[in-house]
Amino acid sequence: MQVAWQWLPFTSSARSDNLQLYHWVRVVNGVPPTGDYQFAKYNKKVDVLKYTDEEYEKYLIDPAWSREETDQLFELCERFDLRFIVIADRFPTTRSVEDLKSRYYSVSRSLLIHRSRSFDDVSGNPLVKDSYDAAHETERKRALSALLSQTKQQERKDAETLAEAKRIMESRAASKNVDEAGMPSSSDNAMVPVDGVSPLSSTHPPLTHPNTAANSSIPNSLRTLRVYLRTHALDQMVQAASASAGLRVIKRVDQTLQDLGVNLKPKVPTKAVCVEHLELRNEILTLLNLQKQLQNKEAEVSANRESSFTEAPSTPKRSNRDIDRTFIPDTVGFSGERAGKRDHKRKTTGRFIDAPPSPTQSKRPRKLKGSD
Repeated sequence: MQVAWQWLPFTSSARSDNLQLYHWVRVVNGVPPTGDYQFAKYNKKVDVLKYTDEEYEKYLIDPAWSREETDQLFELCERFDLRFIVIADRFPTTRSVEDLKSRYYSVSRSLLIHRSRSFDDVSGNPLVKDSYDAAHETERKRALSALLSQTKQQERKDAETLAEAKRIMESRAASKNVDEAGMPSSSDNAMVPVDGVSPLSSTHPPLTHPNTAANSSIPNSLRTLRVYLRTHALDQMVQAASASAGLRVIKRVDQTLQDLGVNLKPKVPTKAVCVEHLELRNEILTLLNLQKQLQNKEAEVSANRESSFTEAPSTPKRSNRDIDRTFIPDTVGFSGERAGKRDHKRKTTGRFIDAPPSPTQSKRPRKLKGSD
């Protein structure tokens, strides 16, 4: 393959005068390139609207502009592709760039609106959607000119002011986030309890105040408070609220939350979110307790029904007549028959019949009265 550079003529479709120029071209194997000039594709033309005499009389009359000036403006806009700096330089009368832009865009906008069937057909067109504001453009250029004419000292002072304003805004935003999250005030070292339950238990050390020597930097201390809130505070609240429940009950609560599509740990644990999360957990605990009591009652009722069919007949109760009858002792029994039965019972063999006899005791002679 042979490559050579040759000085060859070319024409461009972007030109209407068929001007022929020359340039160096890369030729491969003696075959020069064909086709249009490679930079002709960048020649973009603006479609400038044309108006009729009737349209001008109906929609485009402006006391500040004559018909001749408007015609010259649109002719130059088409010639110079809306390069308004060049148009202002070529315009026959003294007009500012903002005046030229305002007149051109207002005329084009009016033509688009009145030529369309409805306003909705052209509402998305940039000329209709965003109307040109000459006053705003003038103020923008004035502010830009003042900025570019500043000295180095003024630029340095403005940079310091912007940095201080940015620091103040960040500090306010961080303080607002901490207040929304329910963090302690300057007189408290512990978090505010939620629903009477303290989120910090004895197993965790108290939260350090941001104004301590270890956390002298305000942004760093606020960042530490936010990290502590996200990682520890909600867990401590849940543990304190579920301290009386067992491990199985806590697992059932977590499973219920998953079934409901609720995160076990909120992504943004602010004070309001934590309160709602704990309230939901308490309601789930109440529901589980009610379900357990219902099961116990149903089991008790079922057991009572089964025992009612298998229970033996009960002993007949004594009538009130028998209970209220006056007891009359049998006097005969005490003097005769019943006394003999008691004597007979005393003389019967006792339980300790096999026990060895008591040792014999020597009998001492009784003293007779008056022997002395």
